[in-house]
This record gives sequence, C-alpha cells and structure tokens, in this order.
Amino acid sequence: MKLLDEFVQKESSSGILLMVATALALFFSNSALSGLYNDFLHLHVEIRIGALQLDKSLYHWVNDGLMAVFFLFIGLEVKREILEGHLSSLKQITLPAIAAIGGMAAPALFYLLINQHDPIAINGWAIPTATDIAFALGVLSLLGNRVPVSLKIFLMALAIIDDLGAIVIIALFYTTELSTTSLWVASSAIITLIIMNRFGVAKKTAYFIVGAILWVSVLKSGVHATLAGVALAFTIPLNAEDEQHQAISPLKEIEHSLHFWSAFFILPLFAFVNAGVNVTQISLDQMTGSVPIGIILGLFLGKQIGVFGFSWLAIKLKIAQLPTDSSWLQLYGVSVLTGIGFTMSLFILSLAFSDGTLFQYTDKLAILVGSLLSGIWGYWLLSRVKKS
Repeated sequence: MKLLDEFVQKESSSGILLMVATALALFFSNSALSGLYNDFLHLHVEIRIGALQLDKSLYHWVNDGLMAVFFLFIGLEVKREILEGHLSSLKQITLPAIAAIGGMAAPALFYLLINQHDPIAINGWAIPTATDIAFALGVLSLLGNRVPVSLKIFLMALAIIDDLGAIVIIALFYTTELSTTSLWVASSAIITLIIMNRFGVAKKTAYFIVGAILWVSVLKSGVHATLAGVALAFTIPLNAEDEQHQAISPLKEIEHSLHFWSAFFILPLFAFVNAGVNVTQISLDQMTGSVPIGIILGLFLGKQIGVFGFSWLAIKLKIAQLPTDSSWLQLYGVSVLTGIGFTMSLFILSLAFSDGTLFQYTDKLAILVGSLLSGIWGYWLLSRVKKS
C-alpha cells in the first residue's frame, strides 16, 4: 500500500504540473512571446559520432528521445504489474482489461464514423483512445477520500493496459518506410538484451549501452523510436543477483529512478512543447470540422461509454465485480475521467498527422477541450458522493 500511495502521490502531483505546463504553453503561443516559443521548439541540437549524425529540432528530441525514456518507464511499469502487481492475477486484471478494451474501441468507433469520408483524417482514429494517468490521478487527488482506493487501483490498471494498447497501435499502424539495415541492427540489439537477461546480467549500465544502440537503430529504421524504450524495458530482469550474490531488482531500481524524471520533467516538457495552440487563429466554424468533433466526442463520450458500458456488462454477467467500497456512480465518474487523454493523445496525434498544421491546430485544441470536459464532468460527479 505504501508503494501505491507513493505512485498516486507522484502521478497526481505530475498531473498538476502538467496543467501548469499546458497553461504556460497556451500563454506563450497566444501572446507577444509566440515567436520566442516557436524559436524554442525549432532550436536544433546535433549529435555527431563519426558517420552517425542526429540533427533534430528540440520538438523532435522531446518526442523521439525523451518520450522513448518515458516509454521505457511505462514498459518497466507494465512488466512489474504483470509479474507481481495489479495485473498479475486473472481476478485483478479482468475488470480493468475489459473496461480498457471498451475504452479504446468506442472512442475509435466514434472518430471513424465521423471521419469515414476523409482518407487523411481517418489516420487519427487512435487519438482519442488513450487515458492520461497523470492528469486523471491529479483530478482524483483533489477529491481526497471521496474515491475509494479500489477505484484508484482500477483507474491505474486500466491506464496501464491503455498504454500497452497504445504501444501496440503505434507499432502496427504508425510506422514509415522501413530501413532493412537498421532493423537488422535493432533485431541484433534485442537478441543481445534477451541473452543478457537469460544469463542473469544484473549491471544496469550494460542494458543502457545496448539500449542506446537499439534506440538509434529503431530511430533510423522507420519504426517509431519510443518502441525501443518498451523493448528495452521488457528485457530488464525483475530479479537478479549482484557480484556479491545479493538479491537485487534492476527493474525496480530503474523504474524508481525514472519515476521522478518522468513525472516532473519529461511529461511537463512534452506538454509544454506540444500543447501550444494559438486559439486566436481558430474559429468556431473550424472547430466544427469532422476531425476536432471526432476527437472531442471520442474522448468525452466514447471513453465513458466504452469504459462504463463494458464494465457494467462484465459485472452484470458476473465476469467481474464492482470495485470494493465503490458505487455505480463512482465507477461512472472514474469512467468519465478516462476521457482525459492529454499526453498520449497528443503523442499519437504527432504520429497520425506529422504535419502539425494539417488541420490548423484544431486537432490539438480538440484534445484539450475533450480532456477538459471529461475532467470537469468527472470531478463534479465524484464530488457529489459523500465522504466515506
């Protein structure tokens, strides 16, 4: 329970910091400082080692580099939860897994139905499918003990499965032209990591060195570089022995170290460089386009209908049980909060529409609106419940 409290505290605090970073991005992009903000995003940073050259803008370093570290953290979290956490038994995983499936399917269906006529817009079908755990727990933290711990665990598990689903979606649907040579190097790196795991290698530095080779090769391959972080995470051992034959957990040590940087640096910086939308240049007429409407309805209606509907069905069919000490209203309120899709939605948006100006930033604003509506409505519902 101490680990859960620590996790919730860090994630909820990160959610508040994300709100601040988003507000700052909106302020900079809608003020006289907008030029400075854009110059900051397009600041180029180059790394050159022999024939290897990586020259990217700060925006791409954050989205391709720092987000790979974030996905490393997510991968470690998923692996630990599967091996010994809230996803380690059928009873624990059933309700959040079923809810997560509904929470990904319904928003995608909303979006596809609204954008079926546009072959370009349809690429964004996955944008409203993810839940931002930091933002959602940030809202829950404002409610104190009005929300039972069982529902916080439910939301955490659902969001983790959501992240796993997002990883699969990115791997299958958001890749560009592939480089065979780079894929061979990446495959060799993964095989090396697996061999290291099987032989009980416990040195974290060794995994990071091979992981760096994996990241560069995946970056050059056409597969999105963040998947290198996930692949690396799945090969890091949960349990091992150090040189003194003492039991250690490289996975937990790395996860613990990355949690702070992920929550208080990577995600806020990601929000700052991705959430800047000049709302003064967006008209109400533009916001009624199929893409922004599909995103808003997917997040605000699709997520709550999918999560609550699938949960209700699973409980009524006695496949799963209502979380301990919770009510249907509380379950519905938490289902609404899953419509806060901020971080992962923005990330998938950057993959679906690589030209950020394709829809005049209405897609980004739609994510903010859908997430805001979900946060406000979910908070209001849960605040109606008397304190336990």
